Amino acid sequence: MNSSRLSADPFRLLGEPVRLRILRLLARERLVVSELVRILGLAQSGVSRHLRMLREGGLVREEKEGGWTWLTLDPEGPEGVAAAWPTLRRGFARAEDEHGDDARLQVVLRERHERRVGWGSESAPEPGRSWAAWARALGHLLPPLEVADLGCGDGALTREVARWAKRVVAVDPEASKLARARAGGAEQANVSWAQAELDALPFEDASFDLALLSQVLHAVETPRAAVAEAARITRPGGTVLILDLLPHDESWVVERLGHRRLGIGGDEAEGWLREAGLESVRWEEAARRRGNPFTVVVASGRQPREGARS
Repeated sequence: MNSSRLSADPFRLLGEPVRLRILRLLARERLVVSELVRILGLAQSGVSRHLRMLREGGLVREEKEGGWTWLTLDPEGPEGVAAAWPTLRRGFARAEDEHGDDARLQVVLRERHERRVGWGSESAPEPGRSWAAWARALGHLLPPLEVADLGCGDGALTREVARWAKRVVAVDPEASKLARARAGGAEQANVSWAQAELDALPFEDASFDLALLSQVLHAVETPRAAVAEAARITRPGGTVLILDLLPHDESWVVERLGHRRLGIGGDEAEGWLREAGLESVRWEEAARRRGNPFTVVVASGRQPREGARS
């Protein structure tokens, strides 16, 4: 069926699953096209085609603000649609989230907040308040550590750590990820890269002050062995730091993101750290955001100082 016939009868637009997903998301939050593409996990050309049909059908409109083009449900719409919006919105609210769209929406909203997109709203943060800036400020308080970033992925954390660390070695088992990480920013003199399995690291014992395992244990086959290796390469008095997802029910991450398990329990992470011989082990749950199914667990343990072991 061509788009002109669909536009003439906007209710026909509701018969396509992707368009229903778009309307369901826009009933929750206004979004820009790039955000919709990320959430839906579809090609931008396809998303744009569906959006064009929804705009022509009077179900979606664009709003210009702060240099951005926002997509939102058209509260007026064509004849007959405005009266149906309350019923449609209730239907969207009750509809089952079969594709994990809600979880990805929460991730997009968190990242948007951190980038300070959408300044005009009442909930906009105080200008200059930035978690990224605060992370860099912490570097002014830390000694110049030698750090192993284990499972570096896209290298975003590697580059932030390199701003304050004396030396960072970024490790990942996948050559393609390392290549993207290196291409993701300017080369930094204090960063080196290594391809290796996380349960068989190519480093001598006690080589680093800090071993980071950030958002990686849920994706490795043997997380206990990865933690043991991280402890092995950490110097006396050094720290192994774990950041990961707490257990959740978002099964789509297995197929879409390659996760091997749906999160890591805090007690589980604590057990691995203790088994690795670390002391002062502790874990805590990061702030939980309403509506976001993902919460981060932060766990750490310290390698006993020389002469401290019995």
